[in-house]
Amino acid sequence: MLIDVRQVLDIETFVEIVIRRLPRSVRGSTHRFKYRLALVVQGVCVLRYDNEAGEGDHRHMRDEEEAYVFTDPSTLLADFWRDVEEWRR
Repeated sequence: MLIDVRQVLDIETFVEIVIRRLPRSVRGSTHRFKYRLALVVQGVCVLRYDNEAGEGDHRHMRDEEEAYVFTDPSTLLADFWRDVEEWRR
């Protein structure tokens, strides 16, 4: 496991970040990481990056889902935090 953390941002908002290194890639991904990064506001997940088996790398922002190009965990974290900051503005 690389990261498994929940960070409270304010009374109504938290992020949950889970990144694991696997022995082999999950179906739909070409790398050996399994991840879930989520921004939750008032109990609702408003932003999520994940790679569920069979769906590949993607992100959910508001009600839309789009492909995400995974390069490495550091870039994934930077992209996620950029979107979190954008959401909170």
